[in-house]
Amino acid sequence: MSSKPKKVVLAYSGGLDTSIILKWLQTEYGCEVVTFTADLGQGEELEPARQKALTLGIKPENIHIKDLREEFVRDFVFPMFRANAQYEGLYLLGTSIARPLISKHLVEIARASGADAVAHGATGKGNDQVRFELSAYALQPDIRVIAPWREWDLTSRTKLIEWAEKHQVPVPRDKRGDAPFSVDANLLHTSSEGKVLEDPAEEAPDIVYQRTVDPEKAPDTPQYVTIGFEKGDAVSVDGVKLSPASLLTKLNEIGGAHGVGRLDLVEGRYVGMKSRGVYETPGGTVLLAAHRGIESITLDRGAAHLKDELMPRYAELIYNGYWFSPEREMLQALIDKSQEHVTGEVRLKLYKGSVNVVGRSSPASLYSEQHVTFEDDKGAYDQKDAGGFIKINALRLRLLAMRDQRLKKG
Repeated sequence: MSSKPKKVVLAYSGGLDTSIILKWLQTEYGCEVVTFTADLGQGEELEPARQKALTLGIKPENIHIKDLREEFVRDFVFPMFRANAQYEGLYLLGTSIARPLISKHLVEIARASGADAVAHGATGKGNDQVRFELSAYALQPDIRVIAPWREWDLTSRTKLIEWAEKHQVPVPRDKRGDAPFSVDANLLHTSSEGKVLEDPAEEAPDIVYQRTVDPEKAPDTPQYVTIGFEKGDAVSVDGVKLSPASLLTKLNEIGGAHGVGRLDLVEGRYVGMKSRGVYETPGGTVLLAAHRGIESITLDRGAAHLKDELMPRYAELIYNGYWFSPEREMLQALIDKSQEHVTGEVRLKLYKGSVNVVGRSSPASLYSEQHVTFEDDKGAYDQKDAGGFIKINALRLRLLAMRDQRLKKG
């Protein structure tokens, strides 16, 4: 686009990179900037972001800081966990699931403030640029998205610092050297990548881990925790009802104390390259184990297996930025239908990095001890029925074998 935007809503963390972007938007486009800072449970004080924005000339009415923790867990994390979603079989999608929520509020603020563009600080090599922008376009098709990392020539840390100093952007003393790795955090996880983590052959240093103790140094005594579910969503921990965000916070504390939820992964990015990331998802790892535990006694085999077949596709849609796509919403409707009777309690044992289901119960359980017992089932199941069942299912295999034998004889 050749025309310059008049007002831009920037996803703003208050850190050096987005502060440089804020000043760059003012300098490059001469536009009014509105900042949006989301509290997703990243564990940082957000008031400094307001003060930093004021220092950079943003009007008080143009500074938006929102506590989105409950919305994040209730409307994004929990629906995703109903599907047991894991990208490439391992990654619990902590960064991926936060981006559509941020984009949703960027667009809403743009509408309310009369802004004609939104901006983000994602680089041109990563997935986040795709997630931010696909979500924004899905919600506001005529919105303009500005991605400075795809426009400017500030291609190194040195150039960023020089530009900041030239344009009076405060540079903290600890930001003048290269950070050893990049971190993204929210209530679901921490994600670390780059620099010391770029060689996948090298073990990640201990300094990378922020939410979990070293499993080898975790308590020598296991901890048991009981999680209650209603229609697929966790609602209580050890009998205490909790809000979605409070519940995930509690599970983070419990899981992190026992070294649960560490993942060192080389993944296939949507933009084509492979990248190495180190993730910590203590509460999410406990929650996934618990959800699968309650599903094991409440979901019919056919429904459960169909869910497992669809899960990789669902996870890929979230990873690639298609949260607001019709196909994700269609899959969500199917998943949510499957959760109607996923209610009950699961007991788990946490010990030195592991979490295991050790008990499960539900008023809607499909488990029948009378049918599976090795003792007298009092006529609940006629074992003779299995013979006919096996012969019918073996018929096509027998016909294949007969044909092969006939062809061999010639």
